[in-house]
Amino acid sequence: MLPFFDPLRQFTFGSLVLRLLLALASGGVIGYGRSKKNCAAGLRTYMLISLGAALSIAITLYEYQMLHSAWAETVAVVGEKFDASRLAAQAVTGIGFLGAGTILKVAHQQVKGLTTATGLFATVCMSLAAGAGFYECVLTVLLLTVLVLNVMSPLEILFKRRLRNITLNVEMNDVEDVSVITEAIEAQHAQIYEIDVERTKSPASAIFILQMSRSNSSHSGMLSAVAELGCVRSVQELIS
Repeated sequence: MLPFFDPLRQFTFGSLVLRLLLALASGGVIGYGRSKKNCAAGLRTYMLISLGAALSIAITLYEYQMLHSAWAETVAVVGEKFDASRLAAQAVTGIGFLGAGTILKVAHQQVKGLTTATGLFATVCMSLAAGAGFYECVLTVLLLTVLVLNVMSPLEILFKRRLRNITLNVEMNDVEDVSVITEAIEAQHAQIYEIDVERTKSPASAIFILQMSRSNSSHSGMLSAVAELGCVRSVQELIS
């Protein structure tokens, strides 16, 4: 570990305030980015979660210190046992319920909120490290988390657009037009894996899950081929 942080590893009031502020600031940095993207968990949610996780570790450290100082005589009589991982484990368990609440199944067979849920989990673990005084870990994880959530997002979309697998949501005049759209897709030498027709909506729509050929793997080309059909009102690529 870096010797620069050694004086701050002592459990004092000053180091406690620093750890809580570090957790609060780290959660704020991540939460600010999520708020700009209108995610379910935003700035205040991340900050409060970070503060609570760091507090759980601070309570653990306080309990350990008291068991070996002011409460030592009582501990010797009653034989109190100390489990340093108890509160931290409960914090990680608790974030599971919050994370589950951010995962939603939306239209067109898409699931949203997985990144938010995993971001909350990473933030809690980072804040536990902050509460424990593991400063090097906090700063490293904060940098990597911001990198993944902000820099990797456009790269992930670009990567998915280069894949041969593609999912299309097509709105058409009538359910009967599915056969026409299917023929147009197959004319592009693509293999259709699944067709899910949503009959309850107006206008009619369908989800096409397919794999394009190696010789013709252009996503924009496939979208254009389907959009040019007279029976198609709109077509969009679904990217999770």
